[in-house]
Amino acid sequence: MKHFSIIALAILVGSLVACNQASAGGSFGGQAKLDSLEKNFNVLKEEFEVLKYALDKRGISLEQARAEMEADNKVWDIPDEDSPVFGNTKNPKLTIVEFTEFQCPYCSRIAPVMQELNKKYPNEIKFVYKHFPLSFHVNAQAAAASSIAAHKQGKFWEYRYALAPHSKELSDSIYIEVAKQVGLNIEQFKKDMVLDSAMSARIDKDFQLGVKVGVQGTPNFYINGKRQDRFSPDLVEKMLKEAK
Repeated sequence: MKHFSIIALAILVGSLVACNQASAGGSFGGQAKLDSLEKNFNVLKEEFEVLKYALDKRGISLEQARAEMEADNKVWDIPDEDSPVFGNTKNPKLTIVEFTEFQCPYCSRIAPVMQELNKKYPNEIKFVYKHFPLSFHVNAQAAAASSIAAHKQGKFWEYRYALAPHSKELSDSIYIEVAKQVGLNIEQFKKDMVLDSAMSARIDKDFQLGVKVGVQGTPNFYINGKRQDRFSPDLVEKMLKEAK
């Protein structure tokens, strides 16, 4: 019904314009404007039909599409809380919040990209890591717990990038091996990495925050509070140039 009401409204506008032109004497300039209005309306009508077809193919309504658009454009206030933070924490041009996990292959591939951004823009960007272990990745929570143990010793970022290549072989032995590589106190690390109820609650707090702000998979990135579906270094470069 919205489809027809929009078209009817446009026709009504066109009719009113035509009436006004007729009452003004129907000059050549008026006719040209009317022709232009009709042409523009036909283009809009065709584009609307294409949009409606695409939405029908996806199985969603115009209202659902509008809700998606509003969610994508929403700017969220995402607190750091006790999350690992790297870079400019006082006055960054950009704040990049990453919801991610260690068993996801896409997260593993993006980790070196994030590491390069860490190295390149420590004075311009604040990087925040949030745990979002997917339920079907059985080792993701334990891996998150191990990274929190590394965070307690002040070496989260070193541990994160050292563990990233091991997404297909996560286990306690791998966590300990990586902990040794980055110079952690192993006995303390073993105690702190235990996935008990307190640790699970800490991880779930990040997860529930992700659900609240609309995380739809991993990795998901938010720049200055806005979700970025097409995150890339080029996007970061562009946003840095535009940042005031």
